[in-house]
Amino acid sequence: MKFNFSPCKKKKKKKEFQLNQSKEKMGNLFCCVQVDQSTVAIKERFGKFEDVLEPGCHCLPWFLGSQLAGHLSLRLQQLDVRCETKTKDNVFVNVVASIQYRALADKANDAFYKLTNTRTQIQAYVFDVIRASVPKLNLDDVFEQKTEIAKAVEEELEKAMSAYGYEIVQTLIVDIEPDEHVKRAMNEINAAARLRVAANEKAEAEKILQIKRAEGEAESKYLSGLGIARQRQAIVDGLRDSVLGFSVNVPGTTAKDVMDMVLVTQYFDTMKEIGAASKSSAVFIPHGPGAVRDVATQIRDGLLQAAHQ
Repeated sequence: MKFNFSPCKKKKKKKEFQLNQSKEKMGNLFCCVQVDQSTVAIKERFGKFEDVLEPGCHCLPWFLGSQLAGHLSLRLQQLDVRCETKTKDNVFVNVVASIQYRALADKANDAFYKLTNTRTQIQAYVFDVIRASVPKLNLDDVFEQKTEIAKAVEEELEKAMSAYGYEIVQTLIVDIEPDEHVKRAMNEINAAARLRVAANEKAEAEKILQIKRAEGEAESKYLSGLGIARQRQAIVDGLRDSVLGFSVNVPGTTAKDVMDMVLVTQYFDTMKEIGAASKSSAVFIPHGPGAVRDVATQIRDGLLQAAHQ
């Protein structure tokens, strides 16, 4: 349920206005006038400015031509100005500036008489400065240099409004709002840039993993090669010791005879293992007395060459 309180507010303001008028009439009747705190009153005599009345009670002899022209508030006021303009890269934006200003007590007569509509005057100066500053900047620079824009607006307003009895306390650029499509595009650009950075980081991590994997494989192959070399060296050393021991124990035999016998024994053991394996493939090799000698020669030459290397 919605309630509309605007008629009540209007009646209340009307009553306050009527009460103030009745107080002024009564004060004029007794030649007295009251000025509230943070407010000054403009005194005229026969329509000409005479004095600025400070807060308090003052005598105002109406029968001598004195009258109260009006009141002027010395409180801090704020004006929010929304200005639409275009940036250097052809993007339309709405710039919202908040102007905080107040009238000066020592220049109250200028503030009261020289300006008819203070807020409209300030708004015109804000429009002029913003529409002269923002078109020189790209959209990203507008966001980064909003302090400089606010400073330019404040300097221009201070220079112009001081002649009318007003002080510009502070100027703030509170909002820079581009078109909705532009904001969506900016968000998409930002998201794409972050995805690109994430992809680069992921690729770099995969590169490091591959390098470490390759280094591990190289180290593993190196150690495996060392193990195979040591194994072959141990086999050669064992065969050598066996040949020397057999030659010493059996007179009349040469190292070559012993080596041939050992190789033939190893050859038959290998054939036995191949035949006993259930999943072994068929191996076709020359077999016979002459073939055994050829196999022994080949094995011996291979082992001697490996030992030499």
